[in-house]
Amino acid sequence: MATPKHIVSAATIVINDKNEMLLIKGPRRGWEMPGGQVEEGESLKEAAIRETKEESGIDVEVEKFCGVFQNVKGSICNTLFLCKAIGGEITTSSESLEVGFFPINKALEMVEWGNFRQRIEYTLNESLHPFYIEF
Repeated sequence: MATPKHIVSAATIVINDKNEMLLIKGPRRGWEMPGGQVEEGESLKEAAIRETKEESGIDVEVEKFCGVFQNVKGSICNTLFLCKAIGGEITTSSESLEVGFFPINKALEMVEWGNFRQRIEYTLNESLHPFYIEF
């Protein structure tokens, strides 16, 4: 399959009933929110739900579309959704070496890759919705 000219991804900030946030530890970027590329014929929302389940084992319900971070030079649009955990069991995958729910402040400290912490902070701050950030 040819590499697409543009990549669209969907990521989730998942909060459980203990007000903890779901993070996965990927093999390349360390701790981050679940998410990945939207497949052909799939909605952004469907991709967010699927990627979260694949990477963490957790079932989610989308509460809100929050915004977009666009990597202009890389031709990548990253969409972000606020979700609540509704079931499933924490499991790892080839994309997640570790998975867990963490207090939000601790989770923010754990995320160190690029602007991922900023993406989470924007998603959690409703006064910024909807956001559109170019970088």
